[in-house]
Amino acid sequence: MKYLVMVQASQADYDAMHGKGSEHSPVWSEKDLQAMFSFMEAVNNDLAESGELVDAQGLVEPAQTRFVSAGKDGRPVISDGPYSETKELLCGYWVLDCESLERVTEIAARVAQCPQPAGAPEYPVVIRPIDSGGDDLRT
Repeated sequence: MKYLVMVQASQADYDAMHGKGSEHSPVWSEKDLQAMFSFMEAVNNDLAESGELVDAQGLVEPAQTRFVSAGKDGRPVISDGPYSETKELLCGYWVLDCESLERVTEIAARVAQCPQPAGAPEYPVVIRPIDSGGDDLRT
């Protein structure tokens, strides 16, 4: 079965990675960044070797987000984000093809151990099964 495994971050976290810390997100050093990148590369390499990796991507900072919704007149309403009330947004994901929920949970638990600077916020790793046929929507 395929699963979407997601990690989250806020704009403040991206800012901290670029040297602009805040009370909720301490500045990341070059050593911190390299440790994170090495860790994620090892996870990706292991998943590719096991044949479970379908896709994995990191996303650019939320400040480059664009929201598009339908306006009342039928025209799109387009706005940039994030807004100050926006907390966490998707910052990266894996699409995995795993034998079981238990296996993908093991992988998510490993991802949750990614190194980061002391005091950095910890977000849960989110697992969502991918509906491959729509049957789950009809039951």
